[in-house]
Amino acid sequence: MYNLVLKDLKLGVNPWFFVLPFLMGGLMLIPGWLYFLVPLYFCFITVPNMFGGFKSQNDLMFSTILPVTKSDIVKSRVTVLVILELMHLLVAMIASIFTFQLYPKMQYFFFAPHMGFWGMCFIMMALFNLIFIPIYYKSAYKYGLATTASTVAAVLFAAAVQWAGIQNAWLHSLFYGSGLDRTGLQLSILAGGVLIFIACNLLAYRIAVKRFLKVEIL
Repeated sequence: MYNLVLKDLKLGVNPWFFVLPFLMGGLMLIPGWLYFLVPLYFCFITVPNMFGGFKSQNDLMFSTILPVTKSDIVKSRVTVLVILELMHLLVAMIASIFTFQLYPKMQYFFFAPHMGFWGMCFIMMALFNLIFIPIYYKSAYKYGLATTASTVAAVLFAAAVQWAGIQNAWLHSLFYGSGLDRTGLQLSILAGGVLIFIACNLLAYRIAVKRFLKVEIL
């Protein structure tokens, strides 16, 4: 499985997608922006282009002639997906530290990039993976429907959470008011988001393996 991951990282994934997280992370420096868009660019740009590249390279056929199991093929691809997602999130999180330094008195209409916000981002990406990975592995090469369904779900989640954060008094206090001064609460939201991210990826992997085992590859 380790060698499959290296194959994807070195041969399957365009080097541009390792640069993109740093470019998108720079968008965190825009004052008062809709920061949910930063990780969503992974869904908009990286996923369709990366999986389109895998299809054009006939990567599925190549992988199946290697002395590996189908579960290893799924596990390696999910691992690569998660690595790139974490790059987008971690670079953006680091950039957000500078955002607060540059604009210490900024009044935010949309969520400010505090720890609780990043917890929501982890949940958003968890939802994306939970939908994308199982749908994709019904065939292991048709990525259009999987990308569309998962991206729409992620966008709707971000929109719903942002709207609720503005309209709901309790959520507003967590992401705009007194909740921002409660470090333990913010860390709890972040930790909860990370745990959901891990759980959803494991679930998506299990479903994908079951579906991929039924795929007949000619």
